[in-house]
Amino acid sequence: MSCTGKKLFTPGPLCCSTEVKAAMMQDLGSRDKDFIDCVKEIRTSLLEIAKVSEDEYTAVPLQGSGSYCVESVLQTTSPRKGARVLVLANGAYGNRMVKMCKYAAIETRHETYAEDVPIPVDEVRRLLEKDAAWTTVAIVHCETSSGVINPVEEVGRLVHRYCAGTVFFVDAMSSFGAVPLDLTAAKIDYLVSSANKCLEGVPGFSYAICRKKHLLSCKANCRVMSLDLVEQHLSLESNGQFRFTPPTHTFLAFRTAIREYRKEGGLEGRAARYRENQRLLLDGMARLGYRRLVHPQHASYIITAFLNPTHANFDFKIFYTKLTEKGKVIYPGKVTHADCFRVGNIGHLFPADMIELLRCVEEVMQEMGLPVPLE
Repeated sequence: MSCTGKKLFTPGPLCCSTEVKAAMMQDLGSRDKDFIDCVKEIRTSLLEIAKVSEDEYTAVPLQGSGSYCVESVLQTTSPRKGARVLVLANGAYGNRMVKMCKYAAIETRHETYAEDVPIPVDEVRRLLEKDAAWTTVAIVHCETSSGVINPVEEVGRLVHRYCAGTVFFVDAMSSFGAVPLDLTAAKIDYLVSSANKCLEGVPGFSYAICRKKHLLSCKANCRVMSLDLVEQHLSLESNGQFRFTPPTHTFLAFRTAIREYRKEGGLEGRAARYRENQRLLLDGMARLGYRRLVHPQHASYIITAFLNPTHANFDFKIFYTKLTEKGKVIYPGKVTHADCFRVGNIGHLFPADMIELLRCVEEVMQEMGLPVPLE
């Protein structure tokens, strides 16, 4: 069944199915066998979705949004002395990693690139040839501030080639489960995502898929007790329990979400729906006269940034408010060099939802006195 309430065309929170929400209508204790079995099923399922072995990797869930888990990985993989983190950033979420490292007083190099194109592999190669002494190299897979997909597999191979012993960390928040990514080929040591993204659970926890051998070597690195991935992993392995109160209802919802994901055909099925959602969105917005920020060659099928119209009657706040009043929630832009807004097409959204959104956009344009199509 389709989600109820407002339709969320955003990078998160996202719409989820009625069945996923209904799964939360059960109260379980954190020590109940049923809940412990639920957590175990989810951890195993995440490794299956990532197509990695339980012998080599572990899935470690953590209370909180995706940013909690990103910060957890950065802290856990950075030794108390001698840590050097290289962040390859072409948007807001890469930049956020740098801020997290600064809070923890971790030495960081912030390498920034243009926001509307992928991080250039040749420039990364030259950088690593000159300086390979990093404890962690971090990158975002789908930079949702613009919708750009970064060349994670190519960068991962460079890190493996030039930086022996360096951790390669990928923020796959808005892509995991819908955009193909070979963790083995990319030499990924840590990957982070969140329950309420392409797997379509409800917000409440995030998770790191970690190379087990390296994770166990990071004991006592973390500067914040509640973000310590090693201790969280050890607790889950020893008794199946979280160290602190877990979001039980969110886990029950996520188990149902994963079962729905499998029924839809896994990554291939979900990607097909998201691609069709975006195709309809792009065709419709083009007919209305909107232009994209990112060239199609570099864009994901997760979220699309559209340039704000230059017409004198366009005001994003009014545009946003009028769409919200019609039950359609979009997102403001998050790039520094262009005025734009973003429309997501992931979550429990279907082609009919995209068509209805386009109808509302045209209606709002007429209410604002904008020409249709834009000139």
